Amino acid sequence: MRITIFGGGGFIGSTIADRLLNDGHILRIFERPRVEPYRTFLAHERVEWITGDFFSMHDVTDAIEGADIVFHLVSTTLPKSSNDDPVYDVQSNVISTLQMLNAMVAHKVSRIVFISSGGTVYGDPVYLPIDEKHPTDPHVSYGITKLAIEKYLLMYARLYGIKPVILRVANPFGERQRVETAQGAVGVFISQALRGKKIEIWGDGSVTRDFIYIGDVAEAFAKAATYLGTHHVFNISSGSGTSLNELVQTLEDVLDAPVNREYKAGRGFDVPVSILCNKLAQKELGWAPAVRMREGIARTAEWMRLDILK
Repeated sequence: MRITIFGGGGFIGSTIADRLLNDGHILRIFERPRVEPYRTFLAHERVEWITGDFFSMHDVTDAIEGADIVFHLVSTTLPKSSNDDPVYDVQSNVISTLQMLNAMVAHKVSRIVFISSGGTVYGDPVYLPIDEKHPTDPHVSYGITKLAIEKYLLMYARLYGIKPVILRVANPFGERQRVETAQGAVGVFISQALRGKKIEIWGDGSVTRDFIYIGDVAEAFAKAATYLGTHHVFNISSGSGTSLNELVQTLEDVLDAPVNREYKAGRGFDVPVSILCNKLAQKELGWAPAVRMREGIARTAEWMRLDILK
């Protein structure tokens, strides 16, 4: 299968790309200008690495031409900062996605897998665990734009026959996670601990999230590439919650050393608890998380330790 991956060079995208290569797919990876390949690809791995502007209809059209399926992993914002400029969030994410969908229609690319945000689209939980039928009431622009893109994907499915698979990923962590942009609590906490620096915890540490190892996320995307069922939206999660205090305790156990922490005032946009139900993905995609939290943290810590020593 020929797959175009928009955003295939980052933390999540690169792991997904590697997983797809294991299945023998032919990849075209689209990244921002000046972003270099995340590794050297082997002779038998069929990868075309291209750079361009996701806002450019010309660049996006060139990227999808000849593809069987598109993976849309691009986001120009982060949840914590998206409210600072909602106009930019909409322009750079929603409008650019609509341009991409129009290019797909023009070039008869009829399948797309989109990464949505299980951590932000639902808002405060009405019940736990949160399933795909739970009300959606995002607190941040990031979640609103993700939800808007979901709705447009379903609209294009009705109008043009494009088949979308939307994966609402919980809180991914693992190797290649970028800590310089505060891309997830697990990565930041591990990085700070390995460097002997203080970990800042917003609130009393009771904020609870559904953390999922990046390898399990990539496996879900590999399953989504060939999914032929009738469902469109799936939670991709561990199905269990871990508080920030529990996260630090696990990190101390893995590192076998105490971690210096500082508690700060809570943030208004943080949902207190978010735990997602993944039963639909298990049933329809034949997918289930395989790596437990402690093992995932150990793998991530080892990768970060080696990266720090480079």
